[in-house]
Order: sequence, then structure tokens, then C-alpha cells
Amino acid sequence: MPSPTQRALARVPVRLRPFLVRHRRLVKFLLVGSGCFVLTTVIDLELKFTVLEHEPVVALTVATVIATVVSYVLNRRWAFRTAGHRTEAVLFFLVSAVAIGVNVIPLALSRYAFQLREPYVTPFHQEVADFVSGMVLGTFVAMLFRYWAMRRWVFTGSVPRAVPVPEPGYAAPEMPRDVP
Repeated sequence: MPSPTQRALARVPVRLRPFLVRHRRLVKFLLVGSGCFVLTTVIDLELKFTVLEHEPVVALTVATVIATVVSYVLNRRWAFRTAGHRTEAVLFFLVSAVAIGVNVIPLALSRYAFQLREPYVTPFHQEVADFVSGMVLGTFVAMLFRYWAMRRWVFTGSVPRAVPVPEPGYAAPEMPRDVP
């Protein structure tokens, strides 16, 4: 029975399959990151418009910490399946702590250095600036840092090679038999 990854690859155009297989770790990392981006956005907005209304940097930090825990589990189980080592979780969370700082710096700069907040701008412009600086720019820069650091220091084991997915209707050639 084919794996979920093989079933998904079977639906991808044939020309893209070699690229996706060759860069499967990056593709999986981006899929995990996309899901965690949505999770971070939802939690951030919920916190910003309820209990942390006047603390946008704290709201983004809390949302990013929660998404980081989810990211660890998904990356460990799927994107970076390795033999693992004892310090892996510690290294992951150290790298993630730096990445969380990288993630919130653009929002803090936008709000407090560039004064893109009320009463200097409209509430709408404040929210747009918060989203672009914190969620888009901050997340993008933090993602680049995380991917580089995870490959460099955290998930350093070898990744098993993927089994190529045959095209529908394709039969593998028979191996020649050595008959004495």
C-alpha cells in the first residue's frame, strides 16, 4: 500500500515529481511551516483582539511559542525524520527562541520605532502594519533562519531516500535472471 506521500505525489504533474522528491525535506518543512503560520495568525489575532489588546508583541510571542511546539512535533515526526539524539529538543528550542526574537523584532520596530500605531495612524493602518511586519516579514526571516539552523545543528541525521512513485499504468521492467 502506498504511503500518503506517495499518493500525493501520484497526483502531481510528472514534470514536477523529480523536483519534489529531490527537495522533499524542504517541501515538508514548508508544509509544516504553512500550517504553523496559519495557527500563529489565528492565535495572534484572537489574543490581540481579546485579552492582549494593548500588547501586540506579547500576543505574537505567545502565538509563535505555541506554533513552535506544534512545529517541533511535526518537523520531528515528518519533515526531519532522523535517528535523533538526546540534545535535539534542547537545540530545537534554543534555535526557536532565537527565531521567535527574529520574528517579533519587525513588529516591535513597526510599532515603537516607526510609530505605526494609534494615535499616529488609523486603526486599520495599524493592523495592516502589524500584520505585514510581524506575520509576513518577521515570519519569513525567522523561517529562513529556522530552516538553516535546523539543518545545521538540530536535525543533522541522514534522511531516508524516498521510493520513486511510478506513473499510473507504468510497470517496472523485470530484472534479468541469471540462469546457470
